[in-house]
Amino acid sequence: MGNAKSAPKNKTGKSVVKLKTDTAYKTGVLSLCEHKLMEVPVKVFEITNLRVLDLSKNYLKKLPNRLNQLKTIKTLNLSDNKLIKGSLVPISTMTNMQTLLLSNNRIGLEKDGEQKLVGPHLPTLSEKMKTVKLDGNSLTMIPRAIYAPTLTKLESLDLSRNQINIIPEDFCKNLVSLTSLNLDHNLISSLPKEIGLLTKLKSLSIENNKIVVLRTNFDQTYPQPLPSELFKDTSLIDLSLKGNRMTNGQLNEFDGFESFMERRRKIKNKNIHGGALLDTTVCGLE
Repeated sequence: MGNAKSAPKNKTGKSVVKLKTDTAYKTGVLSLCEHKLMEVPVKVFEITNLRVLDLSKNYLKKLPNRLNQLKTIKTLNLSDNKLIKGSLVPISTMTNMQTLLLSNNRIGLEKDGEQKLVGPHLPTLSEKMKTVKLDGNSLTMIPRAIYAPTLTKLESLDLSRNQINIIPEDFCKNLVSLTSLNLDHNLISSLPKEIGLLTKLKSLSIENNKIVVLRTNFDQTYPQPLPSELFKDTSLIDLSLKGNRMTNGQLNEFDGFESFMERRRKIKNKNIHGGALLDTTVCGLE
């Protein structure tokens, strides 16, 4: 899960932490990445103007309540720790946060040893949130906090390398600003027609999932796994489907796919990305 740590490449120790925290008073930026931390140093809570806090590649299992004192944080990096379900409650009061990086933790785990974990996988998130990374977290479902009605500014979401098998309808209804979605390496076999409500979605990666196309004469009993609304109603120009059981030829027969291609042609005509966008193999299929 990415939590195995080699020897830190940077200097660690109390004196280094003190030097960095003293500097952070002036800069508003603090990186304690790969410092072998088991807990957040107390001095961090005293930096009232902190905008960027990087605690990645440590051994944190939970966050102290005092973390909610850091009201000015805009970017919080907690990737590559050992955080579990219910351990992130203190971030719920960080109302200015715009970027939350949680890659390679254990947020989806329901138990810690024999102890059953309580509380939501994620607490309420800042209404200003624009970017969230939750890849590699053993999630079997998308945390409700990710698609709360208040997250209307979320633009980029990474849920890759989990065990998610369903995209909830409300997920599509609430994330009205989402432009980039990564669902690689999950267990998804189809997308709901409500995916079309993500009208600003430009990039969707759904590589190595469970999408299977046996035939293309779709009907009510055998619906199109990628609904026409995905191609017709969104702003999609970048689609990656590598590692699913379907072919390029089958994709070309999907209802709505021509709308997707026409959008790409218009971009080519504006000389933004050149002819590469017209090659359907960019979807990763043969």
